[in-house]
Amino acid sequence: QMRTEITKLHQKLATTFIYVTHDQIEAMTMGTRIVVMKDGIMQQVDTPQFLYDEPENIFVATFLGSPQMNMFKATLHKEKDGLHARFGANDILLPPDKAKRIIDEKYIGGKEVVMGIRPEDIHDEESFVKANPKTVISAHVDVLEKLGNETFIYMYTGGKEEYTVARVDARTTVKPDQDTKFAVDANHVHFFDPD
Repeated sequence: QMRTEITKLHQKLATTFIYVTHDQIEAMTMGTRIVVMKDGIMQQVDTPQFLYDEPENIFVATFLGSPQMNMFKATLHKEKDGLHARFGANDILLPPDKAKRIIDEKYIGGKEVVMGIRPEDIHDEESFVKANPKTVISAHVDVLEKLGNETFIYMYTGGKEEYTVARVDARTTVKPDQDTKFAVDANHVHFFDPD
């Protein structure tokens, strides 16, 4: 309610507000431009949507979004059909638009990178998995959290020691303690230098 009142006041006064918060929901819903800071240093300044879609570094990527972005240890490799990302036993083909954004050749062919995938970009729908055979990953499902309107799937897959989290439709047919195929929306993966 307080967020709504402050937003209405901001619109009524039509003036610049500087609002400091540690609550990402407040920042995302109230801000027109957000400054993400860590240890007193600006990490990124942008609109809420651009911060979410195009984080500049690992801190910004994991700070925004709940559950936070999944981070994998990965390597990039050129194959005949394009650029692939490998993590654990998984191998996904990157779309040409995403591949051409990797402009520094030192990251291709063995140097470890950090690959980020948001939970909503991991799909379990059979139609999505069939339509995207080059981005299919294998995982062992451990726990499901049914939240009514959506389900969080906690699973183990290669390239990550802790849980990988997927945010899927509430009507998912996935069951705990089973090996399942998921497909990644490779248009929305992110890559970061681990250093």
